[in-house]
Amino acid sequence: MAGTVLDREEYVEQEYLFRVYRERLEQNIPSQEILQTIQEEILATTRLPLAIDFMRAEIMHLGRISGAMVRLAHYFAPFQAFVMQQAEADESRFDQITALRILEREANFRSRGGVPAGLFIYQFECIARNRLGYYDGLEAISRDPFYDAAWSRWIRDLRVHLGARDLAEVVYLASLHYQQRRVTQTAADSAATVSGAVVGSTDAPGRTALFGDQEGRIARANIRRDPLYFFAALQRQLGYPAVPRLSRADDADKLSPRLESRLAKIEQRIKLLEMEQRGGIDLARLARRPDGSDPSAVPFTDDVPDFS
Repeated sequence: MAGTVLDREEYVEQEYLFRVYRERLEQNIPSQEILQTIQEEILATTRLPLAIDFMRAEIMHLGRISGAMVRLAHYFAPFQAFVMQQAEADESRFDQITALRILEREANFRSRGGVPAGLFIYQFECIARNRLGYYDGLEAISRDPFYDAAWSRWIRDLRVHLGARDLAEVVYLASLHYQQRRVTQTAADSAATVSGAVVGSTDAPGRTALFGDQEGRIARANIRRDPLYFFAALQRQLGYPAVPRLSRADDADKLSPRLESRLAKIEQRIKLLEMEQRGGIDLARLARRPDGSDPSAVPFTDDVPDFS
């Protein structure tokens, strides 16, 4: 069943669902309990409580919610289901927390009345940064009801042109800025006609401009540059949503003191095994005091100290 563009209140509640779901997952709360609690918190005038009830039943039987999102294609967009499928795949390195952050910001952009150009750039950057697969990812994006027929056809064609041209160039060719430049160039070429031949290129733009003039200007300035600069410029200039990224904190900072203690004990045991394989364990070496002195050099005495 084909999906439709939902009302604003639906996307507001979806944003709340993805944000609270992520926060409580980080607190190690079971997904069944999270969904059951959120179902009671969601606005009852929306259709989301019914979708959550179906998702809770799906996770109790199969352990995943992506299958429910795929079957609820009339409510969840294909890209939303695709992101959760990639996060719940057995061999995927794409974690569920990042997926929920992506869906949270996407729902927020939809609730604010975002334009198709901004939504596409955000979804494409999500696929690129997290290596979710361009072919299946663009197919899921093209089936989003947020896009009209011209957008869907252009996104499908992008799977072919993306290897030959970078994204900034493709966006520039589909922008209003490119069409205006072509009209100006065509007028200049007509004025420079010599013996009935038009000087320069004669290909006139015949397709509808999908991106605006400002998107075209930014894209033209970033052709043959790092695509990340292109995404960052659109976010600065036009307020497009930024794709969430994992913080590259030191792994040692994430370890609890108890886990660090257990790892230290395991390391000591491994050293003992290595010493035994090399020819035996030197007990005198293990018995050395912290100051480096050998306890065997200190005479033993059984005198009991007088505490009186």
